[in-house]
Amino acid sequence: MSWFETDVEICLTGGSCKSPIERFWNGNDMIYILQKAVSRHNEESDPVEESKPDDTSYALELLSKESSGPVALSVRTAKQLISFYTMVQNPNMSHLNTGELVVLPPLGIRCDGSDPEHTYWLGAEPLTAGKKITGINLYMVTCDGPTADKSCFANLEELITAHKTMHHSSVVMTKGFAQYELLRAAALEDTIVESTSNINVDMTWNTVNKILETPVLTSAATLNITLESGDPGSPVYQLYRELQFLLALSEGLKTGVTQWPEPLESESAVEQVQELLTDLKNKLDRFCISENENGTEKIKCDTAAVDSSIKSVFSERGDLDFAEQLWCKTRNVSSYQELVECFTLVIKSLERGEIQPWIHQGSSSLLGKLIQQSYHGKIEVVSLSGITPIQMLLEIGLDKMKKDYVSFFIGQELATLTYLDYFISTSVDLQEQVHRVQKLHHMLEIMVSCTVLLQFKHENLFPLTQICMKYYKENPLNEKHVFQLPIRPAVVKKFCQNDDPEIWKVDIISGHGQKEVRTTWQVSTNPPVEHMTSNNTGLSSDSTVSGSSEERMYYIAMAKCSQVHFT
Repeated sequence: MSWFETDVEICLTGGSCKSPIERFWNGNDMIYILQKAVSRHNEESDPVEESKPDDTSYALELLSKESSGPVALSVRTAKQLISFYTMVQNPNMSHLNTGELVVLPPLGIRCDGSDPEHTYWLGAEPLTAGKKITGINLYMVTCDGPTADKSCFANLEELITAHKTMHHSSVVMTKGFAQYELLRAAALEDTIVESTSNINVDMTWNTVNKILETPVLTSAATLNITLESGDPGSPVYQLYRELQFLLALSEGLKTGVTQWPEPLESESAVEQVQELLTDLKNKLDRFCISENENGTEKIKCDTAAVDSSIKSVFSERGDLDFAEQLWCKTRNVSSYQELVECFTLVIKSLERGEIQPWIHQGSSSLLGKLIQQSYHGKIEVVSLSGITPIQMLLEIGLDKMKKDYVSFFIGQELATLTYLDYFISTSVDLQEQVHRVQKLHHMLEIMVSCTVLLQFKHENLFPLTQICMKYYKENPLNEKHVFQLPIRPAVVKKFCQNDDPEIWKVDIISGHGQKEVRTTWQVSTNPPVEHMTSNNTGLSSDSTVSGSSEERMYYIAMAKCSQVHFT
């Protein structure tokens, strides 16, 4: 037992920690995971494992395995550990003097696939009647691949027959599961959209008729969305860049060091601001300004650079007030001194009464207050030193971007102003306001992706918006979070019919309650077991089919269970 005590690592997973074996085994929330401990090298010989190479190569092997993830035990060792676990849980083994019998959480052991069946998991789970242990469920997961040769795939009738024979069952039921990746299959203007986003759909249905069958339209479908902002291929990437400048200003307020962006235009921010002020000075009065804004002239902003295919979804606003126009000009600022010069020009023009610009009602920014004061011919003195210029720019940027997002969500009838109030509130400090604007942008990217790439309609976008907003009212920004939305299978029908699944599996089930047993057969494009290495021995790795197209490479996995009764 000494080798097991020092070379086996035990982890107890449960709660928010996802079980690595849950795809094959829907057991308890809590489960023991056993694997090889790689933090130290035990120089004592292993009485169970095969002989090892010399110390140097073995140490290198351990370092390699440690850096690549969890390390598996040999199948032989795993079987011994399963035997120990079973004996400890067997009420008929009282002579072992193990003390009072306690029902342990289920056990899963990572295996290295070194046996002929290529076993990668062995597991055990006690069967109970009240507080009494009546038996043990034993599990085994094997895996091969990857391969593109479908002749290696199982036959459903043979799987059902084998299950009936093993478990002496006369009646079985089958359940299907398929997962399709939607972004990879989505095309915009006949071009596959490159994206780091992960949007897929899970389909489940009863009564499977053949291996790799397309899910039926009566399936239960759930959309899974994990999206990271900032993909250059995103239709709202320009707005993301605008947000990044806002974050740089926010960070500058906290740390005292602002990372100024590289100038993207030949004309400096000071020159652009001067042109804006000169244009306003040439206007006769506010009414003339309003008349011009309602004419053919439109203020240009980065959002005008978005692709024409999404202008009906997210378009630039035509009602930019003076502060918002100033934000668009000063986002090209490349230094603190240049920013000071820009605001100096604006304040001097206000003090001299050369401009009386229009701003939206409800502006709480310092610049907004100065503009309102200018209507009465006198403005307070503002010292453009320290963090004041950065805070002034951050305030007008926040105001502008909040209105951009509100315009989208209300314009698309996805939310009301009341429901958006949390995200645009000015009752919290500037840092928290920036954080909430980040949440708005993440939600915008999700909606635009689903609208443009997947052609989702309002019936799906509206509940998805509510799910996202509810999450973000209760949680911090988390672009790794998976947003889930139940949808009608017809919504993603074309993807399921035109593309191969990422995962396809069938469960063959017999028995009920604790007597339920199942056989699972699955193919997946990614290794179903995180600690396995590619093993296509005996399987064809030829990935080409008709013409120049490529056949999907699949890993083939099988999970079986058996029951041992103590009484």
